[in-house]
Amino acid sequence: MLTTANFLQYTQWSGIATLLFAALTVLAFILKWGIRFRLVGTTGFMLVLTAGLFALSIVPLSRTVIPGAARYTLVYDNGSTQAVIATSPQITPTQLDATLRQAVSNLFSSGRSGTREEDKLTVRARTIIHPEPGTSVPVYLGEAKRSLVSRENSAIAIEIYTEKFAQLPKPTA
Repeated sequence: MLTTANFLQYTQWSGIATLLFAALTVLAFILKWGIRFRLVGTTGFMLVLTAGLFALSIVPLSRTVIPGAARYTLVYDNGSTQAVIATSPQITPTQLDATLRQAVSNLFSSGRSGTREEDKLTVRARTIIHPEPGTSVPVYLGEAKRSLVSRENSAIAIEIYTEKFAQLPKPTA
């Protein structure tokens, strides 16, 4: 997978190519070449490409992988302080703990805004059970909270609702 360091290197090469195209464009206007307007378009494209590569070089692309975490799907995110993930009904409390840690780490972003009253990102985990045919019931299994102020603040508060696991269907072997 490409890293931010790779994109920074690509940005440098693209920047050099952009400067070369800009110089060639200026030369084309001075010498009144027929392709001078095409070179303007090419230089503009190179500027956009360089800006995009630069943006990719400053944003981390990697996701946190925590051993033991189960697959989850993001089902709700208000872009600020709350998110909900969906998990399998066969998840165990140990897997849920790892899954919540992974989700709260992956969903953290410096672009999320909190308030004075609520400066924590809250990620709740839920699953759907079917107690009888035609009926679906969401069951919240736990939640994780972490600070929105700093990525380095690794204090993640995990709360697992162990009493809710009794409602989950028993795995059939």
